[in-house]
Amino acid sequence: MGLFRTNQAKKTVTENGNGGDETTLLTSLENGDDLGPTVRHAFEVGNPENLLNQLKKITKNKEVEIEDLCKLHYEDFIVAVDELRGILLDADELKQTLSSENSRLQDVGSSLLIKLDELLELHSIKKNVTEAIQMSRICLQVANLCAKCNQHVSNSQFYPALDTLNLIERDFLQIIPIKVFQKMVEERIPAIRLHIEKKVCSEFDDWLVHVRIVAREIGQLAMGQAALKRQKDEEKRSRQREAEEQSHSGFNCVFALDIEETDEDPAMKLDLSPVYRAYHTHTCLGIQDQFQDRVSRTVKGLLLPTQVDKIWDTALEKITSVLVENFSVIEAPNHLLLIKDHVTLLVATLQQYGYRVTPLLKVLDNSRGRYHDLLLEESRKKITDVLANDTYEQMVMRKESEFKMNVLLFDLQTSDLMPVFPYIAPFSSTVPEACRIVRLYIEDSVNYLSYSGLENVSDDARKYLDKLLIYVLSEELLKAIHSSTTGVSQAMQIAANITVLERACDVFLRQVSRLSGIPVRSSERPPGSLTAIAVLKTSQDAAFHTLLKLVNSKVGEIMSLTDNIDWTADEVPQNGNEYINVLIVYLVTVVSTAQEILPLDAVYKVGSGILKQISDSFVATLLSDGVKRINVNFLMGIDNDVRQLESFADERFPSSESGELEKEGSLRDCLAEIRQLVNLLLSNQPENFMNSAMREKHYSALDYEKVASICEKFKDPPDRLFGSFSGRNTKQHARKKSIDILKRRLRDFN
Repeated sequence: MGLFRTNQAKKTVTENGNGGDETTLLTSLENGDDLGPTVRHAFEVGNPENLLNQLKKITKNKEVEIEDLCKLHYEDFIVAVDELRGILLDADELKQTLSSENSRLQDVGSSLLIKLDELLELHSIKKNVTEAIQMSRICLQVANLCAKCNQHVSNSQFYPALDTLNLIERDFLQIIPIKVFQKMVEERIPAIRLHIEKKVCSEFDDWLVHVRIVAREIGQLAMGQAALKRQKDEEKRSRQREAEEQSHSGFNCVFALDIEETDEDPAMKLDLSPVYRAYHTHTCLGIQDQFQDRVSRTVKGLLLPTQVDKIWDTALEKITSVLVENFSVIEAPNHLLLIKDHVTLLVATLQQYGYRVTPLLKVLDNSRGRYHDLLLEESRKKITDVLANDTYEQMVMRKESEFKMNVLLFDLQTSDLMPVFPYIAPFSSTVPEACRIVRLYIEDSVNYLSYSGLENVSDDARKYLDKLLIYVLSEELLKAIHSSTTGVSQAMQIAANITVLERACDVFLRQVSRLSGIPVRSSERPPGSLTAIAVLKTSQDAAFHTLLKLVNSKVGEIMSLTDNIDWTADEVPQNGNEYINVLIVYLVTVVSTAQEILPLDAVYKVGSGILKQISDSFVATLLSDGVKRINVNFLMGIDNDVRQLESFADERFPSSESGELEKEGSLRDCLAEIRQLVNLLLSNQPENFMNSAMREKHYSALDYEKVASICEKFKDPPDRLFGSFSGRNTKQHARKKSIDILKRRLRDFN
């Protein structure tokens, strides 16, 4: 409050132009206020006398008050003076003491002041040193960053150089303590950026020139990468199939790490870093628009996506027209396959970059038929040459390598055991050579069909495989079968070859599945049937028909020897008829060869056909006009001949084997007609033929008319065949009577 009053008094005295009134001035003096402002104000207004008069007046008033006070307190004043004198003495002593202490303090304080001055000086020095160190540290950091930036620029590392410049500018430029250094750095930053921009633009210009030079190599590099990827995919699928096969076979699967090979020809590498560096540098500098304008000027204007698509459609139309034209005139399938590989490689490359390639795939799809037609014709020439050069003799393999190359390679073995060499195969050279041609055809077919966008490769490959087997292999086999130079051994070997080729069809189907990428276990399921198997069976039937025709022709020649038989011989031939020995030798030769190379059912078919022909030939001879009369001796000779044929049939087809052919019956059944005819004519009661039960049981193969005609020729003299009335041979007489009854009944029946 006192301070507030003092301030108020000061304000009042000051605001009064002549120093204020006396009361106010007195109050200020009593309160001990500072009169400096009042005095200053009096002099400033040029009226100090008034202030002086007031002060004098106040002084006089105070002196009067003092005198009154002194008179009033005179005694007290005397006492106070005495006390004051005592106090003065004490004060003098205190003064002396203080002076002494002050001297001592001054002595001690002087040294301390000196040390204090030294301390303050050291503190100032320390402060300056600290500031200098801090400044030096900042300057050193900036200098290091500048040196680092220079190093990056020298090494053409522009991105880290720009980062360093940004760091200097953002974090250090404003705090550099040395103004000269700060100004120098500030001036150099734009210059360095401009240098980097020019350097990057120069590299980009050089790159554009280089790109124009290696433009062709760029496409080759892209296609090479696509080819490498396709190769790796094929190798991967192959390893996967091998692993599946091992797993399915019970072997432990060994998986290998799929390491991407990165080695490439440096000459074929395209370094895009100048482009990225130029664009990124311009982006970092905030002038990416300038870079785009620069590219536009260089390439004479950038194309919009729609314009690019339009140009590509034009190019695509030209490419497809050229392909269609060339596909229509190319005659070599391997040339078409080569072009297809290049086109698919181009398609794979373009697809990686988002180009539309559907028309190219459509061209390949449309050319499949022509390619396979050319491939069929090429395969036809090869198969024709193979058949023409085949000797139709069983292949003899003297080494294991030959066996592997001609048998194991095509899975034609009938046993898992390695045979003893030399090994005689049941087929001729046609089989392995034809299998090689078919395998190569399948590889080429699947190779052509395996392109991007095509599905059901396996189904299409089977379809074209069917065409090869039906329209080429089967047709050429038929030509060989019906050739004028084909003999019995050739026809038999062709039939045997077809049997093996039928078995090889499963191998061909597995190859199609494997090359088409179908899993092993899936391909081991019953595959889609080939129509060619039925066609090959038809061709085999044609081979059997030709074989039987040739054999029957030979049998007919041998049977023509029956013209020399004495139909009314006086006694039974002791050593058999001449023709039968020749016939048995021929049959043994033919059937033995057939048993070596043909399956059991085929051998049965050959043997049954021959024996049926012999039986028919016998009957036809007996029915012919050349035979006018026969007797019992002739029939007994024929009975012996038939017995030899039946023994031959039983030896070649024992009961264990014939049991496997129950549907076909016994081979001796093929002689049923001649056997039943002989049995009938030599029986004791031939009239039993007219008994339906007996006929069904013993003579089911005989025809009424044939039996009637032959019975009419059976006319031995009574004394020779049935004996005389003297009773010499009553049994023969009864048989003659029975046969006469049979003749009469047959005449009535007819």
